[in-house]
Order: sequence, then C-alpha cells, then structure tokens
Amino acid sequence: MNTPRPRAVVLLSGGLDSATCLAIANAEGFDAYALSVEYGQRHAAELAAAQRVAKALGAVAHRVAHVDLGQFGGSALTDPALAVPTDGVDGGIPITYVPARNTIMLSIAMAWAEVLGAQDIYVGVNAVDYSGYPDCRPAFIEAFEKMANLATKAGVEGQRLHIHAPLIDLSKADIVQRGTALGVDYGLTVSCYQADDDGRACGLCDACRLRRAGFETAGLADPTPYR
Repeated sequence: MNTPRPRAVVLLSGGLDSATCLAIANAEGFDAYALSVEYGQRHAAELAAAQRVAKALGAVAHRVAHVDLGQFGGSALTDPALAVPTDGVDGGIPITYVPARNTIMLSIAMAWAEVLGAQDIYVGVNAVDYSGYPDCRPAFIEAFEKMANLATKAGVEGQRLHIHAPLIDLSKADIVQRGTALGVDYGLTVSCYQADDDGRACGLCDACRLRRAGFETAGLADPTPYR
C-alpha cells in the first residue's frame, strides 16, 4: 500500500523564482497545491504564466485568490500613475515594492494549508539577487512562521506550520541552475514588471536585469521573449 505524499501549498506568481520553488516542493516529496494571487498588478501575463507552470509541473490544484491592493496604490506594480524604474535601483526600497504583499499572500496560503491539512508552505523569496524588499528577508519568514503557529487552530493543536524559503540564500544564477536540473521550462515564466499581454518582457526593469544576469552567469540560454 502506497503511503500518501504530504501536501504543501506553493505560492506561484508565474515568475522564475516561484516556478523553481514549485519544482523543489515536488522534488522534496510533496503534493503541491499552487496558489496565485491577483492583487491588482498592472498586467495579467504573470497569472497566465502561473497557470502554464502549474500545469507543466504537475500541481495537484491551482487556485487564484483575489485581493485588490491596487485600490491603495503606493507601488509602481499596482498604480499606473507610477513609472516602473528602468535605469536600475540605486539603493533603498524601490517604488516596485508592494506594501504588505508577501504578508497577505502568505496569510492566504496559511488559510488554504490549514483547510488542506498541509503543514508546509513554499515561497520563492530571495535575499541575495533581489530588489531590497523587506518582506524577502529571513527575519520576516521566521517571524511569519512563528505568527502562523500562534494564529491557527492547527498550530495551537500541535500541527505546526513550516514556511520553506529554499531560494532565500541563492543567487539568481544558482536558482536558474537548480530549476534547470529539475526540469523547469523557464520559457513558460514571466518575471518582467511591465510585461505586455503576450508576456513579452521590457528587458529594462530591475526584474528583467536580474533575470538576464542570472542566465548569463549560469551559462544558460535565456528563453525570455523580449519586445
């Protein structure tokens, strides 16, 4: 009799990092339940990419949650009146930071995990090749895991929730190499902050620069379609 695989919720944006995270969860023996969040981002290309990735990597289910952070503005990713920087990031927290985004996404993942009886959540945050977002740091992940185990019925009853951030200490090149070894088709993913409706990247924003540099350093062909 086969022992059922444990379940994990994997946050899946449709980008390079989250696709790698989904592949890692699969490789580590979990049945992956992919969760994307439509939070008011300016383009839908990444959500279409998430659907492609979830199917290609064999997610058991893929859900899209809806929360409109765009109504508050405050980020170039949700407010069309704010320009996405294309000259690189000089330091500090850039205008592409979306207030509370990862906190909200992890909270939704926590809710689904508890319903599924899953004790594991995977998130593709990275603290090496990233844009300086405060909610991508190890201290934030550790604090959220502690909070989750105080805030849930499962946690209080001893079914502890674990937040996995397997990419947090990896460079973008390391992530690309890891995902490639696990069979991720990065041509399905969209990382650009201002991709068009067909998923074609601008090649100039911070996300595009980091992605391109990752493939170059890894010595692998970049499958990104650029406009």
